[in-house]
Amino acid sequence: MANVSLRARKWWKEAVVYQVYPASFLDTNGDGRGDVNGITQKLDYLKALGVDVIWVSPIYDSPQADMGYDISNYKSIFPPYGTLEDVDRLIQELHKRGMKLVMDLVVNHTSEQHPWFLESRSSLDNPKRDWYIWKKPSGYDADGNPQPPNNWNQILGEAKSAWIYDEVTKEYYLAVFTPEQPDLNWENPDVRAAVHDILRFWLDKGVAGFRMDVINLISKDQTFPDGEIVISGQKYQPGTAHYANGPRLHEFLQEMKQEVLSKYEPEVMTVGEMPFVYDEQEILKIVHHEKGFLNMIFNFELVELDAQRGDMPGDFRMSIGAWAVSDLRRVVNKWQRLMVDNGGWNSLYCENHDQPRSVSHFCDDSDKFREYGSKLLALMEATLCGTLFVYQGEELGMRNVPASWDVEEYKDVESINYWKSVNEMYPGNEAKLLQARKALQAKARDNGRTPIQWDSTSPNAGFCPPDVEPWMRISDDYKTVNATAQTTPGAPSVYHFWQQMLSLRKDNADAFIYGDFDLVDENNPSVFSYVRTTASGERWVTVLNFTGKKAEWSAEAELTWVAGNYDLRPSAGGNVKIKLRPWEGLLGKSIDHSLKN
Repeated sequence: MANVSLRARKWWKEAVVYQVYPASFLDTNGDGRGDVNGITQKLDYLKALGVDVIWVSPIYDSPQADMGYDISNYKSIFPPYGTLEDVDRLIQELHKRGMKLVMDLVVNHTSEQHPWFLESRSSLDNPKRDWYIWKKPSGYDADGNPQPPNNWNQILGEAKSAWIYDEVTKEYYLAVFTPEQPDLNWENPDVRAAVHDILRFWLDKGVAGFRMDVINLISKDQTFPDGEIVISGQKYQPGTAHYANGPRLHEFLQEMKQEVLSKYEPEVMTVGEMPFVYDEQEILKIVHHEKGFLNMIFNFELVELDAQRGDMPGDFRMSIGAWAVSDLRRVVNKWQRLMVDNGGWNSLYCENHDQPRSVSHFCDDSDKFREYGSKLLALMEATLCGTLFVYQGEELGMRNVPASWDVEEYKDVESINYWKSVNEMYPGNEAKLLQARKALQAKARDNGRTPIQWDSTSPNAGFCPPDVEPWMRISDDYKTVNATAQTTPGAPSVYHFWQQMLSLRKDNADAFIYGDFDLVDENNPSVFSYVRTTASGERWVTVLNFTGKKAEWSAEAELTWVAGNYDLRPSAGGNVKIKLRPWEGLLGKSIDHSLKN
């Protein structure tokens, strides 16, 4: 058992963070898109839920090639979202409620329309030429066409080169996401100084921290070697082994911490999105409580539980594989124990703007089981060790878009590129096209981006005025799945269950935030269960039936059930078999402190 009494208490460890995807949250100016004032308008709703921090996906000025992750000005706001004054008012209203704002920092790349890039591409000798990554062609084909410097592919769905040829200067620039998102050259100290200036600008405004988009991609292997061939039949391959957690990543993060983040009080909250890295020791170096550079990272192993390699473009992220309860148990236990034992810290999340809805991903989102599955996930997330992130609509149990939707309803650049690439690679192949349709419905980022369903009475579910066309279609189930119905006093809703679990988590922080973690009944094929233990020996057990069938679980100690996603049960004696219903979750407190792991 870890010495949990020695774990340092921090405000960001105890915070519940709620992610807002601004385009889909609430439209207050009648243009069919959410906006900053829509966030401000719903602060009391979020405060009542139990939220402490709001993380807002990018609201900076942007051409919106990738929904704001292509930034053209870091110090101004995308006009449909509002103004800097609106953000100032949001911060003020948050502070009145004892809440904080975290911004999305996107500095691996900018928009191709950012003034920096416009200068960089203007000529070979422009002072900002080396603010981005430019390379000469590796050669020319038989027809005289230039060839890219290496075989790296684009990340967002297209089986095309990550290198974009510029006809004016006759060189390629690197853009690993889309051609509209050129990668910054972090080897240049002027680039790093400009990023530090952006951080100071927002911290001086009263922002409490940053979610750092793909921050582990900022250091590239400067030899730019070819990527290993892992996708058969494709000319361009993932280059992630050469630009994820690159050779100078730690140096760049340390500099950011030393030059900017360490100079602000209270401690700035930092969470790094770090895809394509699974090395435990490498991650610990980033988040170690004494020697690390960030508070925590977003680890992808849980949300990629069912991902697998295949022969489709973007195949790993867009694949649908099988997973078992034992896989879930293994992944969660791995990261819980790693951080508890080694002085690191986890982030906890099951969905976000880049992932499908968690009830559709991990459970059964049918009308019969949607609420049970949503509550099951809430129970798990609220009782694990780490900082808890709730994505907008997760508190309502929103689910993936219906399978009946036409491909034209998908708005995300990755989805559009993916569908285009599949049609180009397999023209007329109905089996492959059907596979792609199923992948979109299961995994497309659009699933988490449908507008929030605020009510059942208006055609646009209260997201925008009835006579306005929303930027993205409202999900068909808004008449039964909406915030108005779920916040009605006494309703046994997903919202109220999240509210209950967040309150329990905060009231019992010694157990759920700072306590030890151990598996229970770890060979059970259907049930994932674990015990959280305080320094004083208090024990709480979480029991989760992650199947759509009845299951059994052995209670080895007497338990008082405190919460459950069905009805609350009477106390259970020791050495008895608990019969669990499909997707049932229970939280119990051990009476005799003898629960065995």
